[in-house]
Amino acid sequence: MAEEQAQGQFSIQKVYVKDVSFETPNSPAIFSESKWEPEVSVQLNSGAAQLENDMHEVVLSVTITAKVGDKVAYLVEVQQAGIFQVNGFEEGQLGHLLGAFCPNILFPYVRQEISDMVARGGFPQMLLQPVNFDALYAQRMQKNQDQQEATH
Repeated sequence: MAEEQAQGQFSIQKVYVKDVSFETPNSPAIFSESKWEPEVSVQLNSGAAQLENDMHEVVLSVTITAKVGDKVAYLVEVQQAGIFQVNGFEEGQLGHLLGAFCPNILFPYVRQEISDMVARGGFPQMLLQPVNFDALYAQRMQKNQDQQEATH
């Protein structure tokens, strides 16, 4: 008798903006700067929490700070979230799904939200470059493993 291999099931239940913030602390003076050559820093984080049974919330947080000289032109913070139903996956697969696959799904939404807010703030469009969430997840796993080995 051949045993059937369990199939993992994955579905998107909801995608939503959990938190947004847009600040232009030096407006309107920042608009009169002679050159628009901002220094931009991007911080990106993701996290997952189990809600109930096979439901998980994944939150992709992005913070962008644009400075012209020593003045902050704008600061954007977006937490893009999703609720995902995930079952039938081994723990390693589940970690990868929640740590890389789901943030990949959320990224286009957060990218659009940031672009829209920056444009509505009166600044040139800000388009985030694509992110390799698989590589970020692998780096995070390696860092965690290195930390565990260092404590033993």
